[in-house]
Amino acid sequence: MGNPITQNRIPHTVNPDIKDITIIGAGPVGLFGAFYAGLRGMSIRVIDSLPEPGGQLAALYPDKPIYDMPGFPEVLAGELAEQMYIQASRFNPEYTLGEQCRALECRDGVWALGTSNSEYLTRTAVICGGVGSFTATKIGVEREEFFEGRGLSYGVQNREALRNKRVVVVGGGDSALDWTLSLRGIASEITLVHRHDKFRGHEDSARELLESDVNIRLWEVVTELLGEDQLTGVKTLNRKSEETVTIPCDWLTVNIGYKSRLGPIKKWGLELEKNQILVNSRMQTNLPGIYAAGDLCTYDGKLELIATGVGEVSIAVNNAKHYIDPEARVFPGHSTDMELPELPK
Repeated sequence: MGNPITQNRIPHTVNPDIKDITIIGAGPVGLFGAFYAGLRGMSIRVIDSLPEPGGQLAALYPDKPIYDMPGFPEVLAGELAEQMYIQASRFNPEYTLGEQCRALECRDGVWALGTSNSEYLTRTAVICGGVGSFTATKIGVEREEFFEGRGLSYGVQNREALRNKRVVVVGGGDSALDWTLSLRGIASEITLVHRHDKFRGHEDSARELLESDVNIRLWEVVTELLGEDQLTGVKTLNRKSEETVTIPCDWLTVNIGYKSRLGPIKKWGLELEKNQILVNSRMQTNLPGIYAAGDLCTYDGKLELIATGVGEVSIAVNNAKHYIDPEARVFPGHSTDMELPELPK
């Protein structure tokens, strides 16, 4: 077997402890992967470039309500991340946080993962992305970068910080609709700006929005940000009538998506499709012992949901277990039939 990655190698301190599985990304999918690997009796390492586990849920929108996670009629993203971390902690995985994976190399059947600080050895790995792999899509107007944190954000990190403020939300997908609805009763005034007349979000959210008292401006795009040191308003252009409108506001939250950014992963010799990692039905990549799950992987019929991701990483972990131990069953049975260690106190 050749060495798929040799570029951008840096001198590393080698950690001699060879893990059965390394989870790259400590977001919800990666955390559930660590839990499931524990169920399979595997030794586990979790690596993430962020200093804390939780991924996008914790770093980008901890106050965002999530409605489509099984078992939770409604849960804040940050709370869900915390619960998934506690769930994974049952099996005491080793966390390596604040280190970005930069290199991957196979040595006599063992994979070496090079980070910014060290090198870690593993028999298998599951690439689950992480917040560092995605960048927010910008609206593309002058002074946009200047106003970040001064009245402009991508998503909402703290709903209470917007209490009694006039808020403009840009977007028409699930995130835009969810934030708009969740800010009712907190913001003094909410305006949703959307470039089309149809929403990409869930139908029930769109129905609830249309029945609410939110100011909805369709066919409009933000063309200018107003204010000196702090955002005081935005100008929008109606794409059909070409009318320009000024909307006074205290905060603008942009929710028009995230762009996948593979970074060093692009050089790992993985088969890619539209900037995502191509996997088969077992979540295997083209590299033996390397799997992928969550938003960074793709296959025919892919749905980008947390619920889908936890299913994908379960498949990946089970097949990784079988890869290092061919006598182990791919499906071990249900967790209700297993004896689990107690949760940490």
